[in-house]
Amino acid sequence: MIGKVLGLDLGEKTLGIAESDIMGIIATGVENFRFESCDFDKAMERVHFYVKRDMIKEIALGLPLHMSGDESDHSIMCREFKARIEKEIPGIKVVLIDERWTTKQATRTLLEADLSRNKRKKVIDKMAAVVILETYLQMRG
Repeated sequence: MIGKVLGLDLGEKTLGIAESDIMGIIATGVENFRFESCDFDKAMERVHFYVKRDMIKEIALGLPLHMSGDESDHSIMCREFKARIEKEIPGIKVVLIDERWTTKQATRTLLEADLSRNKRKKVIDKMAAVVILETYLQMRG
């Protein structure tokens, strides 16, 4: 299926957002969206915005697991957010992507770009969303 795909890295106060090109090949960081602690209504509004604006049909949502592979409280939060997206946006496909190494990969990329600690902090969730989206695009072929 050809079309843009959204990549999301959900936190308690931020939503890292990445988007693919129309061919579903290249992932680009779009936004590091901040919201009040656990105000997932605001995060959901932002997802609606991108889905509607860019005619998104698929979303890759990061699933934070412990290194052992066990679920965490944060992974339960992400599963609930996935269910909410699917309920509020009929026809959307949401795929959970293991994100155990995404922040580490994103940090490495930002260090290679020689970004200061302060600048890295401002974009790390967006870059983690890029890694989540790239992982999904590679999986899907």
